[in-house]
Amino acid sequence: MNPRIQRGATARLSGRRSEAWAAAWLMAKGYRILGFRLKTPQAEIDLLAKKGDVLAVVEVKSRADIEAALEAVTYDQRERLRRAGVTLAARRRGLASCAVRLDLLALAPGRLPRHIPDAWKGG
Repeated sequence: MNPRIQRGATARLSGRRSEAWAAAWLMAKGYRILGFRLKTPQAEIDLLAKKGDVLAVVEVKSRADIEAALEAVTYDQRERLRRAGVTLAARRRGLASCAVRLDLLALAPGRLPRHIPDAWKGG
């Protein structure tokens, strides 16, 4: 198999595993998972989760440390994710009154997942 294709397949599998771990972690914290890898015109949302009146657009990143995970999501990507969350909330029954929040769930080798609600406040 072409090495480039193999790397892509390995990355996709790793991403799916990370998202599954992230979903389990959030469910243990009382979140209800509404969707995985949701494609919208604005962005692809890794996880969409709800807890109370908060709709969390969750970006899942597997990196060596939390700082690297935070930096891996650019300002433009964050804005696209926010717009995607607001659009989804407006279109789904029961979500229109929810506050939309952009969260990070960071995974690092040998460490417990770290959920950072409203990870990029004000920026």
